[in-house]
Amino acid sequence: MKIAIATDTNSGITAMEGEKLGVFVLAMPVNLEETIHYEGIDITSEQLYDAMRQHRDVSTSQPSPGQLMELWDGILAKGYDEIVYIPMSSGLSGSCQSAALFAQDYDGRVQVVDNHRISVTQKESVISALRLVEQGYDAGQIRDFLEKHAYDASIYITVATLKYLKQGGRITPAAAAIGTMLRLKPVLQIQGEKLDAFSKARTMTQAKNTMTKAIKDDIANRFGEKINLDIIHSHNLEAAEEFRKEVLTSFPSIGEVNIFPLSLSVSCHIGPGSLALTCSKVHPEIW
Repeated sequence: MKIAIATDTNSGITAMEGEKLGVFVLAMPVNLEETIHYEGIDITSEQLYDAMRQHRDVSTSQPSPGQLMELWDGILAKGYDEIVYIPMSSGLSGSCQSAALFAQDYDGRVQVVDNHRISVTQKESVISALRLVEQGYDAGQIRDFLEKHAYDASIYITVATLKYLKQGGRITPAAAAIGTMLRLKPVLQIQGEKLDAFSKARTMTQAKNTMTKAIKDDIANRFGEKINLDIIHSHNLEAAEEFRKEVLTSFPSIGEVNIFPLSLSVSCHIGPGSLALTCSKVHPEIW
């Protein structure tokens, strides 16, 4: 069977990168003062962060049913038998549940994966799905595999402010509570659902040390040594490059640590100035 892999730009995969990978990518909408733009099409990261600095109204919304079905219909028209669609976590957006509902009209030819991931960890799921296609898995088997291993990834992130997360309801009450404390760098975690409180630090150095230790604990207790490490940031590239040097020193057996910017639709809720360390378990059976 000919299986297509599709995702959205919350994964950090751009349309151009999607073409190189052989992945179909849905551009997520970004609302800028009630005007809808689409990531990678008619809004840049500089435009988004300029708007946020100017305290303009920035928000996100779900893709419309028409956009989603146009994507799927277009893929099937290219001769694919089935589609594996990997959206962002259902714990952070209703778009996953909506997609699963729309997929019911496709008689099993569209399998929507809810493996509770976002950003780089969502991208890792997409890469794994491509490998599973190469090994002959059908769409339903790929969905089952990804959902079975949904929690084999961690994100630890420190943000410059909790303002945007609180506005969008993307954090738990526990995480929101630490936002009332002055002069603290909150370290948050995502292990499948909403961002939750993990720790507090007084400086960025302490926050980075906290994230590094958390990943070391995950490697020792959850994932083992075969992992991918990545750094993500929102308009904070210089700090991310410095953090990469520190991470490579802390994890000498890791040959490569990549840096990725947060997607624009995710950045709307995180705000500028964030820094995160992510870890995804590598499954030898597909690699």
